[in-house]
Amino acid sequence: MGKYRDDAEKLLEYVGGKENIAAVTHCATRMRFVLNDQSKANEKAIEDIPSVKGMFTNAGQFQVIIGNDVPTFYNDFTAVSGIEGVSKEQSKAVAKNNQNIVQRAIGTLAEIFTPLLPAIIVGGLMLGLRNFLEGVPLEALGGQTITQSSTFWNGVNGFLWLPCEAIFHFLPVGITWSIARKMGATQILGIVLGITLVSPQLLNAYSVSSTSAAEIAQNYTWDFGFFTIDKIGYQAQVIPAMLAGFLLVYLERFFRKWIPEAVSMIFVPLFSLLPTILAAHMILGPIGWQIGSGISWVVNAGLTSSLNWLFGFIFGGLYAPLVITGLHHTTLAIDSQLVADYGTTNLWPMIMLSNIAQGTAVLAIWFLHRGNKKEEQVSVPATISAYMGVTEPAMFGINLKYVYPFLAAMVGSAFGGMLITATNTRALGIGVGGLPGFLSFKIEDYPMVFLSMGVTIVVTFIFTFIFRKVSVLNKLEPELALADTGVTDTATTVDPMTSSANVATTVTEEMLYAPADGQIIAIGEVEDPVFSQKMMGDGYAVRPSNGKIYAPVAGTVSSIFETKHAIGILTPGGAEVLVHMGLDTVELKGAPFTVKVSEGDAVTVDTLIAEMDLEAVTKAGKKTDVVTVLTNAEKINQLTINKTGSVHAHDRVGAAEVR
Repeated sequence: MGKYRDDAEKLLEYVGGKENIAAVTHCATRMRFVLNDQSKANEKAIEDIPSVKGMFTNAGQFQVIIGNDVPTFYNDFTAVSGIEGVSKEQSKAVAKNNQNIVQRAIGTLAEIFTPLLPAIIVGGLMLGLRNFLEGVPLEALGGQTITQSSTFWNGVNGFLWLPCEAIFHFLPVGITWSIARKMGATQILGIVLGITLVSPQLLNAYSVSSTSAAEIAQNYTWDFGFFTIDKIGYQAQVIPAMLAGFLLVYLERFFRKWIPEAVSMIFVPLFSLLPTILAAHMILGPIGWQIGSGISWVVNAGLTSSLNWLFGFIFGGLYAPLVITGLHHTTLAIDSQLVADYGTTNLWPMIMLSNIAQGTAVLAIWFLHRGNKKEEQVSVPATISAYMGVTEPAMFGINLKYVYPFLAAMVGSAFGGMLITATNTRALGIGVGGLPGFLSFKIEDYPMVFLSMGVTIVVTFIFTFIFRKVSVLNKLEPELALADTGVTDTATTVDPMTSSANVATTVTEEMLYAPADGQIIAIGEVEDPVFSQKMMGDGYAVRPSNGKIYAPVAGTVSSIFETKHAIGILTPGGAEVLVHMGLDTVELKGAPFTVKVSEGDAVTVDTLIAEMDLEAVTKAGKKTDVVTVLTNAEKINQLTINKTGSVHAHDRVGAAEVR
């Protein structure tokens, strides 16, 4: 009988039986199901299975978190179900059948813009700083701006335009590259295509409205004798770049299929790139420009009309549910187009306030449940994360769990969105979607920005308390109800032989070390919800600067995953430690990894346990984060990480109390 046979049988029953499973696979920590009808899954019953640590749905897959022992669980599951597993790639392909055309389009849009976000966010912050330096007269400087009174800061202001221009004016280059990357086309062709849309020999998109048709015809055309093409640039334009990028991908796929491999290196790029460039400047660019401008005009008209307060209230309240569905990714393209057309955006301020509301709701829960040490391990970092612009830990870790704080955040965001929209307070660009977001506004707008933030925080906090008393909205766990009466729940362990309470429990302190050279980050910053929401347990991560991976603790190697990307270590004190190399790297089937230890080996923090080819992982589109997780959370009293910034392998970064 398998170790997890009973739990596997329960999971099979609770996901709706064999007939409800279209495909099943697993990665290093979780079972991945594609269900024919997800409503048949009994999530409450699944949560109660002893070996299940959590679950979530993503990209059409119902994912059940098991932990380090998932390969054993998976084998027992396939034995009791009689279902043959599939590869992760096959599972993803089947999962798409659970998504409608809108969901697939949104998923594609998200995967295109997500790699661009770091540049867009930092660009927004730099634009905000430039606005302050060159646009705000200060009394202390005799009514002059900082750039007018200081040669140094004038130089800084001019220099900062270099990255800002690269990020926003040349955004089409990033878009066409990202489309080629996401859809498996030749990435350099995507980059070349993007450059042809923003080349300096073209009339800059920002100058088109001030240039006469006669001047364009005389100075900015390609004359082919019997027809001409306008030399118009598409700086900062989103939709023209997307249309051109998709055409390039599909042309390359078509010609790669029909052109013999012996000459494909020459003719596939030629027949894919040149027609796309021609179509981009003759057809797709002009059409895309009109579509993009039309969308931004409609949104801008709604947000500047006499009913803009209503639009702000509705959008502000509903943005958080959009995040759950994935529809929020569409706003990034609209925001970018608004900035391109009007120089500012009135959509992003409401997104900023929605993030602040989600963080405030978690802060209110922390206050209501103060003293609950286990929940604080999620609520405190989730609050900080949301206030810095990343809301998933707050939403999925706390607010949706209890429901009422999520609804309270929607109310707070609605009122904040109504206020900031009614006053036509617009952002210069997309910035950090949390408290630091004020940097993306003109300094004269700061009072209204701070007032809107304050209204959002106060309303969310108050409504969290109000909704808590509404039974239909409250999914409060029974043990937390004691907080209202001031009663503190205590626990003792009982000796089954003597029925007497054991007064003391042995606690061991385990030292934790950096597994690699690089930058240490909090686990909440890891771009994988299983880790960032601590579904597997608490820990930390290092973004490595080289591929040498060392043991983060002393102990014994307990497991090595078959695709070599994850290694389990058991410490003498009983902590189960998972070293996970890269994110979603199970798909790479072990290629970039060389494991240097075997199961049963004793290791110290000086032991090289593996090597990871960082370049290969990055080229595969994966993150290289090395995540260290203590997976048996029930035995961890406290985990403290006191190291920040740069680390070297073997540096002590913290400690864990293990009972």
